[in-house]
Amino acid sequence: QVQLVESGGGLVQAGGSLRLSCAASGRAFSTYNMGWFRQAPGKEREFVAAITWTSVVINYADSVKGRFTISRDNAKLTVYLQMNILKPEDTAVYYCAADPTASTRSTSSDQWKYWGQGTQVTVSA
Repeated sequence: QVQLVESGGGLVQAGGSLRLSCAASGRAFSTYNMGWFRQAPGKEREFVAAITWTSVVINYADSVKGRFTISRDNAKLTVYLQMNILKPEDTAVYYCAADPTASTRSTSSDQWKYWGQGTQVTVSA
């Protein structure tokens, strides 16, 4: 099993940057694929990015391509989401997810087994 804790959220002006971190527990972390999702007030949880356990395959939502970068450091049991050129529409609670079998094309939240509690990202105009 994997336990996930997100951090790094906060308030930032449009055009700014934030880096989210997701710290994981468990020696099996390196075998899990990882993803980031976000949920804005009144909206459904949506896919942001995913990365395989080898970091060979990465997928991004169209809305964040060219601005966000997902990466992982298996030795540190951590996955990151570097967010640049932030927009007000990026405002949401960002969740880290893990699953032993979900692929980078698993864009539905119900395809992922383990979840963190989320970290708030607010982007002001």
